[in-house]
Amino acid sequence: MNAEIIAIGTELLLGFVVNTDTVFLGRALAGLGIDCYHQVTVGDNPRRLAETIQTALHRADLVITCGGLGPTVDDVTLETIARVSGKPLQLNSAILRQIKNRFRKSGIRMPQSNRRQALIPQGAAVFPNPIGTAPGFLLPIRIGGRRKLIAALPGPPAELIPMTEKFLIPRLQRFTGKTLIRSRTLKVTGITESEVDAKVRGILAMNGAVTVGIYAHPSQIDLRITAKAQTGRAADRLVAGVEAKIRRRLGNLLFGADEETLEGTVGKLLKKNRLTLGAAESCTGGLVQHRLTEVPGSSDYLLGGLVSYSNRLKSSALGVPADLLKKYGAVSPQTAGAMARGIRRMTGADLGLALTGIAGPTGGTKKKPVGLVYIALSDSSSTVVKRHEFPGDRSMVKFRASQAALNWLRLRLLNDRSS
Repeated sequence: MNAEIIAIGTELLLGFVVNTDTVFLGRALAGLGIDCYHQVTVGDNPRRLAETIQTALHRADLVITCGGLGPTVDDVTLETIARVSGKPLQLNSAILRQIKNRFRKSGIRMPQSNRRQALIPQGAAVFPNPIGTAPGFLLPIRIGGRRKLIAALPGPPAELIPMTEKFLIPRLQRFTGKTLIRSRTLKVTGITESEVDAKVRGILAMNGAVTVGIYAHPSQIDLRITAKAQTGRAADRLVAGVEAKIRRRLGNLLFGADEETLEGTVGKLLKKNRLTLGAAESCTGGLVQHRLTEVPGSSDYLLGGLVSYSNRLKSSALGVPADLLKKYGAVSPQTAGAMARGIRRMTGADLGLALTGIAGPTGGTKKKPVGLVYIALSDSSSTVVKRHEFPGDRSMVKFRASQAALNWLRLRLLNDRSS
């Protein structure tokens, strides 16, 4: 079985809404061993939507639509699917009662327009929606003697995801063959895409049952291993074998896999080494601390920090000498080191991390260009400062600086653990 996903909504085409539905559905289909060859976005136009669905039905066994099931005039999915499939719409009394009850519980009388959401194509299996008012459905049809499936799902992810997991996936499992797909993503930071490619080039050239793709993000490279096999266990073994090869090639350049984050990995290492951290940030505006505190339980190792944007606060709170600031400036290795020592004293942490730089777009000079960031790490015996120049706009400079700081901390903690 192969599939095509159609995301419906003019707001998607205009860029006002980010489409996350296809990301979730692509992963769900891969887990079932269903190949997804096309993903299309189309606006709320009945003619163009009908053409898109017809094209999809001729090249895919399963067509999944996302969105356009609401009660307003621009929600055209329901009528379009009925017209393309030749299946008349029928009122589903059970769904109508559910919609009415939902409004009643909210103390609102159901608008007449919501009645159309209880219309379902003849022969379709209905997917109830406990979150919203729009049900979904799975409709079997035949085109040229071949069996096809149309799955219609609501657009909001909070409704689409549970409906897919509870209703669509179990039904699709009846139609899928024996082939299953497993994927695993390994994450790298601290080196460029070309450097990663040079280290794993032979592995990237693999084809057949196992393939490896390389995907670049700001300050991060992903290596995605994908394997096909007749059982999940066999596919997992294939993935594990390639993962072991990649880990041998890249070593500590790898910081995590799948849903793991750099800040989560740093937190685990701090906890494992029984070390605490204090952070002083200037140009990053607290981004490092924000990322660390996104991890549950971070209060076990992050004692606190300070966004010391002004020179006055750097002196009064962190103890950076005024004459040092006057001589070397706020963006200097001397100031970064003093900030790291100061935050360690202030918080009583084992480690002090500090960042100071020029995020831009203004404020740069020939000697101190936009993107220049000094990162310092201090412990009870020494303070080390590193100089970086990061490309990109203000937001990107801030993110790249936070990534570099967290990765340096990770590598330091790995060395401590192995010593």
